[in-house]
Amino acid sequence: MSTPAPHAYRIEIDPHDIDFMGHVNNASYLKWVQEAVLSHWRQLAPTEAIAQHLWVALKHEITYRKPAFLQDDVVATVLLEKVHGARAFYQTIIKRGEEVLAEVRSSWCCVDAATLRPARLAESVIERFFGRSDPR
Repeated sequence: MSTPAPHAYRIEIDPHDIDFMGHVNNASYLKWVQEAVLSHWRQLAPTEAIAQHLWVALKHEITYRKPAFLQDDVVATVLLEKVHGARAFYQTIIKRGEEVLAEVRSSWCCVDAATLRPARLAESVIERFFGRSDPR
């Protein structure tokens, strides 16, 4: 299988993300991972696949390395590791410059937008995420 295409997603830190300790609350990292993964999907998937499929998070494992603060420039880099059936497995690294703030492993279930039942993606859609076809 070809190398997956990483996706950089710039994070906007909102004052509501800041907790009582003066840094970003842990719950905000989950919000960022969801936004970054869905942005990756929308960037590479064909328009018809985006309309026909939704994604539901099944599991997140987050390792927090350093705190983030309101004025930080933060980027989440998303990498689709594999797709198995209706499940997709992602790694997301959240950084401030070269500093790793958090590392996240997550699994997601693809669901049919009409039936809300798990759905496998066509191989031609999956290939777009692994550099074997040109997007759109």
